[in-house]
Amino acid sequence: MKRILLIALVTALLLLSACAMAEPINVYALKGPTGIGMSYLMDDTDSYAFTLAGAADEIVAAVASGSADIAACPTNLAATLNVKTNGGVQLLALNTLGVLHIVTNDPTIDSIDDLAGRKLYATGQAGVPEYALDYILTQNGLKDSVEVEYFSEHSELATLMAAGEVSVGMLPEPHVTSVLMQNKDMRTALDVTALFDDAAKKAGNDSMVLTMGCVLVRREFAQQNPEKVAAFLDAYAKSVELVNADPAAAGEKVQAHGVMPKAAVAAKAIPNCHITFVEGEAMRAQVEPLYELLFAANPKSIGGKLPTDEFYYVR
Repeated sequence: MKRILLIALVTALLLLSACAMAEPINVYALKGPTGIGMSYLMDDTDSYAFTLAGAADEIVAAVASGSADIAACPTNLAATLNVKTNGGVQLLALNTLGVLHIVTNDPTIDSIDDLAGRKLYATGQAGVPEYALDYILTQNGLKDSVEVEYFSEHSELATLMAAGEVSVGMLPEPHVTSVLMQNKDMRTALDVTALFDDAAKKAGNDSMVLTMGCVLVRREFAQQNPEKVAAFLDAYAKSVELVNADPAAAGEKVQAHGVMPKAAVAAKAIPNCHITFVEGEAMRAQVEPLYELLFAANPKSIGGKLPTDEFYYVR
């Protein structure tokens, strides 16, 4: 009898253990470019339970409450969450470089110098877009010769540009693609990511990259599940590879999972979104100087503190 009870107890424990191992990882991602690289991962519903958020506030709440094990979010938000949670999150990977572009219907604008004496409309004030643009203009000696006016909403500026009412504007994808599809006179004149790279090189900071999207993990989850985190990173790297290899197919996947509403827009936007996968020491080398830049511009943009060594997850 005791033997039967022992066998039953062991069996029950094994079943509970198997169920625990089979529990999917709760992954949150923002709709839009930050979530595009995960679109192939979203097929694996056994391993991952995805929640797509429409606003960064939802990511903050999910991470703070422990509802999210892993989350894709803006790079500066990851640093802010690290402060809010007293070091409770770690940076897993960079997933999106700059998604900003300068769009115009003016045929004379082909370089950053061509903006001298002009008015540039933009979005993203008090965030990475403003500080990145300010850095670019400063490094090119244009800080005092380019007037920048900010709109609070991407969609508002995109609508005006599509209607031809604004001649020169800086927008993120997929709004850039939306404008180009609606107004054939508009074109992408300048890639802000490339401009930022050039500005960094001028300043002697070759390693700094404009990185606007990343993936974070709750520290407790990472400590308790290193194998799951490693498997996620490997699968995520493969998903990013598939997205970049075939934007048209990826666009269909993006629409199917609700990351973006239209496959055609997604397919055209993906090449301009700089979807990437960078982890470990390479990740830190690229993003740490950016955090220092943001901290110098506005400490609140990254939570008021620079991340410490423990913030960077290296497997």
